Amino acid sequence: MLSLGITYHRFDVAGLPPQQQLLAYCEHLGHVIEVAPTREQLRQPFICINSRYDIGEFRISDTYTDSVVIERTIARISRDNVRGIGFTIFLEGDAHSVMTLAKKRESSMGEGSVLATDLDQPVCVMRQACRYITLVVPSSLLRHVFADPGTIHGRVLDPRKPGTRLVVKRAKTLVENFRHMLFEDAHRGLADLVHLIAAAFGEQAGLIGSKRAVSRALMFDGVRRYVRANLHECELSPQSIIESLGLPRSTIYRLFEHEGGLGAYIQHLRLRAAADELVRIPRVLIKDIGYSVGFKSASHFTHAFQGAYGMTPQEMRVNEFANQVPMDS
Repeated sequence: MLSLGITYHRFDVAGLPPQQQLLAYCEHLGHVIEVAPTREQLRQPFICINSRYDIGEFRISDTYTDSVVIERTIARISRDNVRGIGFTIFLEGDAHSVMTLAKKRESSMGEGSVLATDLDQPVCVMRQACRYITLVVPSSLLRHVFADPGTIHGRVLDPRKPGTRLVVKRAKTLVENFRHMLFEDAHRGLADLVHLIAAAFGEQAGLIGSKRAVSRALMFDGVRRYVRANLHECELSPQSIIESLGLPRSTIYRLFEHEGGLGAYIQHLRLRAAADELVRIPRVLIKDIGYSVGFKSASHFTHAFQGAYGMTPQEMRVNEFANQVPMDS
């Protein structure tokens, strides 16, 4: 019997025929992510055991699955309203590979690692058989460290660091004890865990821990605000920002190193805004959407979009329309 306010869900494919187990897993996650199984995988047995707890604004789950590739695509993101920051805490299993598609940045992680993902950005995870904890939180709970929480998308905490080991230990203890906790204690434990995770990522990014870190965080915030306010200007560039804000080029480079540079960050925001517009206002010409977010030409917009998302703007719009048209009965 769980405390009032704690909602518990369990999902287990063990009772299904082997050829239906992976399909059931795909359907279970289909509202958030896409699973790309091979025909051979669909014929094989598949293990998925998931225990999920909804506690106030927090959603946390303890899961074991076999090897699988999961992806949150730009098309999926533009169709749904699932938002927040997710933290995946790997407890057991072999090394995994993660690709943040918009930046073409690939990283690997193993047991004891913590991966951060922004549900508003594409990601592909090639996950080995493992046990992991997933915690999804509102972005607002991280803004005391990250003015733009989406900047931690794709970052991984080093399992060798004491702070990371503490995060893993606390998370594991919580999911193993929710059944015996009062709502107030469980909620407080999760809030403390989020603060601990934010501090670990903030320290890794050099945004907390000293006066220099505070200064760096303020500059980081200032540049991002400037970029968002001027995104539609086609002349916006790293050089124009350096000149407008009077910041040293070396400082700009260090601040946006994880994003692949300030230029890559600007392009990522433009493409992300364009993807939403392609779905939200389908009657506007594609080239006009590109111009509205700061691209200087239709060809540059199409090339950049395809390079980031693996499809042209036209293909994304056609796919979106196809998903909305009901099939004939």
